[in-house]
Formats: sequence, C-alpha cells, structure tokens
Amino acid sequence: MKDKDILEEIQKEMKKIIHNNVDYQNLEDKLDYFVNNYFDFKEVANHLFDGIYISDGAGKTLFINDAYTRVTGITKEEIIGKNVKDIMDKGDLYKGAVTLDVIREKKTINSIGRIVRLNKDVLVTGSPIFDKNGNVDLVVINNRDFTELKNLEEELDILRRANKKVGEEIRFLRSQQISKKRIICHSEKMKSIFSLIDTIAPTDVTVLITGESGTGKELVADEIVHRSDRRDRPFIKVNCAAIPGELLESELFGYVGGAFTDSKKSGKVGMFELANEGTILLDEIGDMPLKLQTKLLRVLQHKEITRLGSTNSIKLNLRIIASTNQNLKDQIRTGKFREDLYYRLNVVPLEIEPIRKRKDDIPPLIYEFLSSFCRKYNKEITIEKKAMEILINYPWPGNIRELENYIERIVVINTTGKIHIRDVMSLSSFDEFLADLSDYNLKTAVSSLEKRIITGALETFGSTRKAAKHLGIEQSTVVKKCKSLGIVLSELKK
Repeated sequence: MKDKDILEEIQKEMKKIIHNNVDYQNLEDKLDYFVNNYFDFKEVANHLFDGIYISDGAGKTLFINDAYTRVTGITKEEIIGKNVKDIMDKGDLYKGAVTLDVIREKKTINSIGRIVRLNKDVLVTGSPIFDKNGNVDLVVINNRDFTELKNLEEELDILRRANKKVGEEIRFLRSQQISKKRIICHSEKMKSIFSLIDTIAPTDVTVLITGESGTGKELVADEIVHRSDRRDRPFIKVNCAAIPGELLESELFGYVGGAFTDSKKSGKVGMFELANEGTILLDEIGDMPLKLQTKLLRVLQHKEITRLGSTNSIKLNLRIIASTNQNLKDQIRTGKFREDLYYRLNVVPLEIEPIRKRKDDIPPLIYEFLSSFCRKYNKEITIEKKAMEILINYPWPGNIRELENYIERIVVINTTGKIHIRDVMSLSSFDEFLADLSDYNLKTAVSSLEKRIITGALETFGSTRKAAKHLGIEQSTVVKKCKSLGIVLSELKK
C-alpha cells in the first residue's frame, strides 16, 4: 500500500472516531483513543516515508511521526503541544505552514514550506478532517523533502535514459537479425517462392524451409519476417546443430534458479520467451534431439512453455519458422525425427533448389556479389563473357555461399580490372575440375566442363534419369549430351 493510501485510511478511521457517540473530554483524548485502538497508529505512521504532522482544529500540535523529524530536523519535544501560530510568530523552526489556512478555508492546500535550521524547502500538503457538525476537528499535514524528490527524479531520469539506451540496442540487434541481403529471383522457381512468401508473410502460419546448405534458407526466413506484421518485434534465430543437445533445452526453454548444477541463481530466460510476440527461427531442425522434439510438439500444440525446474507454464504468442538441409522424411524412416512434429512444422513447405538447378539466378548473383565486393575493396572489376559461362556451368556444391566466397576471393586477388577465363581456371576450387584443359578456347572449355559434370552425375546417381533430375535437365538431354561428348554409358560405374 502506498503512503497516500495509508494516510487516507488513517483519515477515514479518524473520522469514525470523531463522529461516534463517545463523550471525550477533549480532542487529545480522541487521539489517544485512536492511537490505542487503531492497529497501532504510531507504528504505521512511523513507517511512512513522508513526514506526518497532526494538529487539532485550533492549530495545536498533537502528533508528528519519525519521518517528520528526518525531513525537518524538528523533534517531538520542540513541537508537541505548541500552537502553529506561536511557532510561526517565533520563526525559528519553519515558515510557510498551511495548518491555519486549512482550518480557515476548510479545504486541502498545497504549498512550499521552508525549514529554517536546515535551510531547505519541503512540499507541504494539508488536509482537514471534519466533525459531524462540519467543523475542522483535525488537520493532517504531509511533508516531503524536495531533496529526496529531486534524488528520486534523478534516479528516474537515469532509469529512463538506461531504458532508452536498452531500447535502442534492442532495435539495433533486431535489425542485425534480419540480413540486409535480398534473394535474387530471376528463375521461375524462385519467383514462385517469392509469390508464396507474399501470401503467407502477413499470417502466422508455421513454415518449413528445406534445401541444401548454402541455398539461402535463412534469407528466405528473413524475407518472411520482413514482410510480416511482426517485423518490428523480436526475431530470434536458433541453430539447433550448433548448440550441444544437453544445452539446447535450457537455451530454448530457459530455467529457474537452482534447476540444475551450475545454473544461475537468477535463472535464465529461454529463446522462446525472448521471441514472444515475434518470430523464432529453428534452423537445422533436423538435428534437434528426439527428447526436445517432443517438447517442441507441445509448444506447437498448446502455445506455451515451462522453464526447466518450474511447474508454471508461460503462454506464448509467436510465429515458428523451421529450416533444415536434411531430408526429414528419411529422418522419420530411420527414427531420428518425429512424424507428428514434421506435419506440425510442414504446414507451408518452401523448398529452395540448389543454384545448379536454377542457372538463371547465377549471373545476377555474380553481378550482385561483384558489385558488393568491389565497393568493399574499392575496386572496379568486370567479368568476361567466357569466364561467366564457366561459372554458370560449374555445379557449385556449396551453392550461393560457395559462389559468394569465390567471387570475394577473385575480386581480392584481381589486378587487371577484369575477370578473364584464365582467372577462373587458375583458382584452386577449379584446379581439379578443369585440370585437363590445355587451352582457353571457350567451346573446348565448356564441352570439357559439361562432360565432367554429366560423367560425375552419372557415376554418382547410376542412371540417366536420376542424373537428369540432379542436373535439372530432361533425361533425353542427358542422353544427347552423352552422345555428343563421347560419354559411353556402358563403361560407367554402376
């Protein structure tokens, strides 16, 4: 209960005492009755923060609490029993008292009083308590130290500034969570993906993003959040493969103090709580331990979590996006992933194809990375058409991530201002791939490149049908290429 509320309760009880039918000899007897019968009034009053002063209807001082002495420096011996008028006339204790004004005007009065001996100002609020005839029977004065008010104000200002700083830091960190990179989508497949993102982003539907490593799954999640109504709320990314299984549970769900050995006494807020009202990305969900998959299923079903070591559930309002480079259906067949969790996550599936299957995206990606790294390293570099052809036909097993790293490296080491075919062929990642090329003739280079790619695919996948699917072309095209490139299917490993 606040000091003001307590003071109001005291005033109410005083009114009850004044208005009852007991025949008191004088007002001091009334106060004595109050002090002795109302839940130890002195004990309560002496625990108030503000100084309390009480006089009778004639201005005679009846009571002060301990805080009054702390605020004013005036002791009980100096003031109890004395009339406010006499104290004011003497002028050695305080100036600006409102007691007589309250008695005269019969209303609450606020003013600034001056404590003479301490040479400081106090905020004074005087309130009347009336008897049953409407006369002022008691005056209750509240004194608050301006110095203490100023200190509280300064502390509040410090807290406000700290809160503002924390808010700015949170906004900055949130902005860092969403990558400034944007997905290149010239291929029809990626255009269809973006069309779907536009549809689902404003909703809270759960999304499962699949695709090989380096295809840009995290960027797709960023786009969903960026276009959603939760864009300005928390966006927490958790890499389930990067956190040891024994720690992942506490990271996701948090814990209360003492939940386990070495836990913080204050406990810890989990990632789900941090993401509340926003979005959480569970990256590499296929690496999540089965035990946690069960708990995650309950989160999806009930939209609530329980911290480790606690029995209290915490309601959640968040969106869940999951991503993985693994085939979850294969994981289900081998018992490594829960089928019911898969269907809970796979409400809207987004499959991101590798860039070898969407070659239309490779040139704009190259130009985007080339422009970015030229700015970063203060260079002006263009790329030769023949070199571009080689890069387009390279299979890029590391996908966009490998392509980006490759372009950065080629920009850093380039001294001519132009990327030639010889530059592409001289880099380590192409050494083995293009080792047998004896000249820089584009037709020869491309043919050799195609032969290596198709031969590798046939040896890996064992049939023209599977190789064609892997390469993103028709089976008939593979057969025709084999004939034109001199690839003898019967001689390949089965």
